[in-house]
Amino acid sequence: MNRLSEMQAFTESVGQGSFSAASRSLGMSPSAISKLVTRLEERLQVRLLNRTTRQISLTEAGQRFYVRCNEILNELEDAETEIVEYGELPQGLLRVNCSPGFAQHQVIPLLADFHSDYPGLQVELTLTGKTIDLVAEGIDLAIRLGELADSSLIASSLGRSDRIVCAAPEYLEKFGSPSTPEELKRHNCLCLTSREEVNFWKFGSGAQEEVIGVTGNFKTDNVNALYDYALEGGGILRLSGFMLNKAIRSGQLVPLLTDYEAQPQWVNIVYPHRRFLPAKVRLFMEYLKENLDTSDW
Repeated sequence: MNRLSEMQAFTESVGQGSFSAASRSLGMSPSAISKLVTRLEERLQVRLLNRTTRQISLTEAGQRFYVRCNEILNELEDAETEIVEYGELPQGLLRVNCSPGFAQHQVIPLLADFHSDYPGLQVELTLTGKTIDLVAEGIDLAIRLGELADSSLIASSLGRSDRIVCAAPEYLEKFGSPSTPEELKRHNCLCLTSREEVNFWKFGSGAQEEVIGVTGNFKTDNVNALYDYALEGGGILRLSGFMLNKAIRSGQLVPLLTDYEAQPQWVNIVYPHRRFLPAKVRLFMEYLKENLDTSDW
């Protein structure tokens, strides 16, 4: 049991980036976490972590041991999961990673009802537009948009959402509507800083594909900020239909360049390869698939 506690303290400290963050996750004091890791190093007679006043980093030996510890802890969780499946309802913490836009417009509106159905589960939702290492960050599942690069993850499709170019009526009254993709170069287009490739807007496909690099006077790393700024008449934006269709129906945003083929964006749930899929992950996946209104994407 002491070895297990040491391994948990070590892996959680690495995953969270500090002893203090690990202490909050494990419900222990930072000094207790530090003592467990120090005791582990003393027992192994090798330094696993380099420590500074602000952060920790893995040594070469620590990196190898971290991989093996994760394998062992995952095996232990698999064993428990296999038995817990025989219980009535799942309990514990479910860690979910998602982009801010999909979370705000699709996931968060469903969470209250999900918690009513499964009161023993707590959901920890981390929001980022960048791809993160699910295993290293201790994430149970993530919702990812677009191409999937990591083949070590298991993917389950939620559906497709077309990207839509649009603007508020106030902006169009002042500056007019572009009639071709090329005319976007003369307009104020709203850009993301977190992923530069999304500022190259594609129209059509195959030999007819046209790519326009857009620019404007407002950039941010958060799609919800782009959305809000567009509603104020700040410029033209391109986002997925799951964010825009409600505002388009209400007249707050007007779709543009509708004669040109829209670019699709696939939405997938991904999770680390595990021998046994935890009940909490399976239930959350099923809940999303049953309750997301993909017809409005």
